[in-house]
Amino acid sequence: MRLTVVQLLPALEAGGVERGAVEIARALVERGHRAIVVSRGGRLTEALQSAGAEHVTLDIGRKSPLTLLRVAPLARLLGESRAHILHARSRLPAWIGVLARRRLGADAPHLVTTVHGPYSVNAYSAVMARGERVIAISEFIRDYIRANYPRLDGGRVHVIPRGVSPDEFPHGYQPPASWIDRWRRDFPHLAGTALLTFPARITRWKGQEDFIELLNRLRARGQRFHGLIVGGAEGNRRGFLRELQDQVRRLDLESHVSFLGHRDDVREIMSVSCAVLALTRVPEAFGRTALEALSLGVPVVGYAHGGTAEILRPIYPAGQVMPGDIDAAAESVSMLLRQRPAIPAQHPFPLQRMVNETLDLYQELVSQRR
Repeated sequence: MRLTVVQLLPALEAGGVERGAVEIARALVERGHRAIVVSRGGRLTEALQSAGAEHVTLDIGRKSPLTLLRVAPLARLLGESRAHILHARSRLPAWIGVLARRRLGADAPHLVTTVHGPYSVNAYSAVMARGERVIAISEFIRDYIRANYPRLDGGRVHVIPRGVSPDEFPHGYQPPASWIDRWRRDFPHLAGTALLTFPARITRWKGQEDFIELLNRLRARGQRFHGLIVGGAEGNRRGFLRELQDQVRRLDLESHVSFLGHRDDVREIMSVSCAVLALTRVPEAFGRTALEALSLGVPVVGYAHGGTAEILRPIYPAGQVMPGDIDAAAESVSMLLRQRPAIPAQHPFPLQRMVNETLDLYQELVSQRR
């Protein structure tokens, strides 16, 4: 049966939520289904459309009473497209989706929600537990759902971990010569230096402060390295970026740290790195960049909580350190700088698994009578 699946999310920028939506849309199209994504648009819109999916520009993620005006156009889209599945990936879009479905009565599509993080527990967040199927992106998120929404039938909750494609992140990947040449031109001072990369958007809970302090302690050990902070600072997070830059100056680390901002070549940067760090101060829902680095064969040192622990445990358990233990993280990095460990070429989080389990869930719902 050919399905029409409409996914809802605030925007199509560079985060894991957005990339997951694009990956599912691409898989739907490849299997002969119709894929529609509703958002305000963003960096990944072109990639989505290049995959053969449709994008409908509708700002359903703005926290304003005016966003309720998007209910009617979304209801029209669902009705005219005869959507089978409405998949909400964020709280406000989910509310707009729930209200739009009410207008369609018996013709409403099945509702699927994906819980991408441990949201604050309140009536606003509870909409993510209203799906006929609720996807948890890790065991950590499944446990969060069980603890905070005990009335939710456990049979409706499905753990479908995020995944990465071995074609996009192949083990032992080497960037093309053109990229290497450009990298050397742009950063000649990094030639021959051990690179330690922290790939995450600039936001306080991601752990850039711990990364900078880790670099400070590595320097005290006499290690030679250069730290790369890869990620953009948008809106009010620019103030935090200035705090990080001040921290680097205060520790006299300016010659040891570079802020690269948002990059579209994170895969290439990680592939030429000696290690990638994952030091989130609160448990991460999944930890996709850690998995991408490990898929490339690059060791990851990270705090052993949340999704990061679930990734490191079966692939590179030696990379786990207790949350907040910067000394232990520095020791782990020192060890792998002395002798780089071998990372397994296979891991239990392939993209194909995520895709198959998500599309099977769609088909299961559609095959059931309402």
